[in-house]
Amino acid sequence: MTPNGGVESTLRGCTTNDRPSATGLMEVKWHVLWTRSHCEELVCDQLAAKGFELFLPKVEVWSRRSGVRRLIRTPLFPGYAFLHHAMEKQSYIEVRKARGLVGMLGQGWNQLATVPDAEIEAIQKVVLAALPAFPCPHLRQGQRVRITRGPLADVEGIPRTCSPAAFF
Repeated sequence: MTPNGGVESTLRGCTTNDRPSATGLMEVKWHVLWTRSHCEELVCDQLAAKGFELFLPKVEVWSRRSGVRRLIRTPLFPGYAFLHHAMEKQSYIEVRKARGLVGMLGQGWNQLATVPDAEIEAIQKVVLAALPAFPCPHLRQGQRVRITRGPLADVEGIPRTCSPAAFF
């Protein structure tokens, strides 16, 4: 992660196919929770207490408060968290009861948007690596990139900004 929060990622390939499998059982998938501003931790704590599996990716960024610069951990995607669960109506209702939750992405409890496991794994690799990131002058905004070596091997992404000022 960069000192200024330069790790960026987008959620690609979101689908809305949270339907029962051929066996009639719901598949466990990653769902996106939309929270009120600065309520990500509150929502995750409540749902974790109810037994749900959650993922709230955080990165370290520099913050200046009262004239003092220090590293703080903030959500990688402010206002969003990820829920790993086989969603049926009763679970959906329990999730929606969480204080600070605006909603879940999708069209109702039976057509929720899902995030592919590969995307979540890539985000987890980036967060767990905790490596500094530096600009690469030959990359262009919107160009798909894949890391081939190191702790982030096989992670793919698309740069959203290529301004040198965004990295320092």
